[in-house]
Amino acid sequence: MNAAAGIAGAYSHCESVTRTQAANFFYGIRLLPGQRRRAMSAVYAFARRVDDIGDGTLERHEKLARLDGEARALAAIALDGAGVGAGDGAAPAGADPVMLALADAQRHFPLPVDALSELVEGVRMDVDAVAYESFEDLLVYCRRVAGGIGRLCLAIFGLREHADADAEGAERLAEELGVALQLTNILRDLREDAENDRVYLPAEDLRRFGLIAAEHDAGQAGAAHTLAALARRLDAAGARPLESADELARLAALVRFESERAARWFDRGIVLAGMLDRRSAACVLAMAGIYRRLLARIDAHPEEAMRRRMSLPAHEKALVAARGMLGVGG
Repeated sequence: MNAAAGIAGAYSHCESVTRTQAANFFYGIRLLPGQRRRAMSAVYAFARRVDDIGDGTLERHEKLARLDGEARALAAIALDGAGVGAGDGAAPAGADPVMLALADAQRHFPLPVDALSELVEGVRMDVDAVAYESFEDLLVYCRRVAGGIGRLCLAIFGLREHADADAEGAERLAEELGVALQLTNILRDLREDAENDRVYLPAEDLRRFGLIAAEHDAGQAGAAHTLAALARRLDAAGARPLESADELARLAALVRFESERAARWFDRGIVLAGMLDRRSAACVLAMAGIYRRLLARIDAHPEEAMRRRMSLPAHEKALVAARGMLGVGG
């Protein structure tokens, strides 16, 4: 297989992953011109694969070994700017399509490979079941798994003329937008994570709203058990509403508190759209707009965040994407 065909096939693989698995991001990514869209798909496919390692059923040592392998592959791209099979000659049979596409994207855009490495380190935190006592602790995780992705997206978008004078400010905004999206994911997946022995919300917040005892250990497993048990009781709330009313009120207050925090990160980060060209801004407005609407829905119906994984219907996502093309957010 020659190099051009190999790279085209690699991008095709990444775009397929993005189209089928990026339920929210795809609506924004498809608004980009070809080369940017392909590069974004390569970044997403890598992030999806690393995420799947962390969320999968492998034993801890196997997960860590696979994450080590991904880190080594990233190091190869960082060292030679070509990566696995991405030289000027033929792409070798069996070359990793995701790494092949990432390496090619690196040649077209100044991708900060360290940001991808931060994602790997963030997923290691998942594997090790790191608990978060404070929001500042959680922020370390969010910056690794999502803030770095924001920086990668910015490298692909580029800044419009005159905006590049504030490149450092743009990076900060991209990172803040990434954190906002991650905080929304945490609220969306609250029940699912609890049932898998994970709780990302800070222990100090769980105590503040009376969902764990003041002396409760900040460990994920204990807090997850508490929230999973609460979710099961809320399932039966229709049959015995008075018994669950107090728990429901405390849970609703917690979710609204966290959603208001995420909204503030959105409000700061969305300023980035004004620093980008029309189609890149449309992509940002579409992706952020979909998540912002989802966050508003969680805020309006906080008990649902514990009963099921909330989402927007496809027609509403398409509407937000169309508004993004018109330069309108949300």
